[in-house]
Amino acid sequence: MVRIRVLVVDDHRIFAESLAAALAAEPDVDVAAAGSGPAALRCLERGAAEGRGYDVMLVDAELGVLAPAGGRRAVGPVPVPAPGGADGQADGISLVAGVRAARPSVRTVVLAEKDDPRRAALALQAGACGWVAKDCSLQRLLAVIRGVLRDETHLPAALLTGVLRELLADRKHRSESEQLVESLTPREREVLRCMVAGLGRKAVAERLFLSPHTVRTHMQNVLGKLGVHSTLAAVALARRAGVGPADPVAPQEPVLAGDVVERGSQPA
Repeated sequence: MVRIRVLVVDDHRIFAESLAAALAAEPDVDVAAAGSGPAALRCLERGAAEGRGYDVMLVDAELGVLAPAGGRRAVGPVPVPAPGGADGQADGISLVAGVRAARPSVRTVVLAEKDDPRRAALALQAGACGWVAKDCSLQRLLAVIRGVLRDETHLPAALLTGVLRELLADRKHRSESEQLVESLTPREREVLRCMVAGLGRKAVAERLFLSPHTVRTHMQNVLGKLGVHSTLAAVALARRAGVGPADPVAPQEPVLAGDVVERGSQPA
């Protein structure tokens, strides 16, 4: 029997462990549960190193994001790239993008508390193979898990129209953003990439061997040509156009690792 290895990632421990236990009852499924993005990454790395790589990752769409009432704990930024067009928030969709880039063989399915066409579109762009409601039946979830392993994409029918609309709108905005970025000179594009990397004027000047005054002029020209009034808006537009940072920038904030619990034939 071919066994399916599933990793459940959710910072609600009761939910994650309960779902893992339910899935582990299937004769062909081995399951692990991770309580945060960093813990999930460690679990994936350990599984690959031991020759027991995971096939499917089920990840909470709102992983690590505080609810309005403060009922959920926040975790630090997950050390993976954010999906194109996203705002860089360290959530489940950011984790999907990072795993897609680092371990493309792992299929990811996003578990959501509510239908949200915009976030579902972001999840698909980040590399997710499915979007499933948390209140769906276990049999439905198992069908999705087995379906994504056959290279199927699963999306609730009620979300299809909204997701297609979001994807088309995002393509239009991306095209417009790309045209604006193309209007920049090579030096201005270098400066923009430094802005995307979060560098201030002095740091940009040191990196590009320019005076702070010259960098200020370049930044003003970038904002003017992009038709925006702030660095934040320029960075958002650059991300939509696919402009990356000048260099990979390691996150500065500490991360809080979640617990890892594995069920099935192989203990954590």
